[in-house]
Amino acid sequence: MKNLFSARAAAIAILVILSLVVLFHLLVLSGVIPYGIVWGGRLTSPEQMLRFETVSITLNLLMLAVVSVAAGWLRLRVNQGLLKVALWLMTGLFALNTVGNLLAKTDLERLVFTPLTLVLALCSWRLALGPTKAAAGMEASA
Repeated sequence: MKNLFSARAAAIAILVILSLVVLFHLLVLSGVIPYGIVWGGRLTSPEQMLRFETVSITLNLLMLAVVSVAAGWLRLRVNQGLLKVALWLMTGLFALNTVGNLLAKTDLERLVFTPLTLVLALCSWRLALGPTKAAAGMEASA
């Protein structure tokens, strides 16, 4: 996996995709995109949509921060073990989400979000396999 694409390329791909996903969820939250086409078409009320979308946006922003720290672009002191665990959790989350998207009721989730979550899973896996820039930067300053 390490030889297929660089950690930098994986980090950039994750940041671009997750930024677009946050924008998408903000559009759902604002009503521009109908909530019936997200979450497998299973949301039943605006209140339920608000809860799910708020959690989704928060998690995506957290994952953007994790990747930014791992890539060395956001300089925060973070335990490297915790960072690795977060990257592996992201890998698992995106892999499971890929399966969920395959089983979704809506074509949008099956045809658009399945490949996106698969790319996110592979890129997260790539970052989880290697050393983080945050670790390299901390070792260099020690």
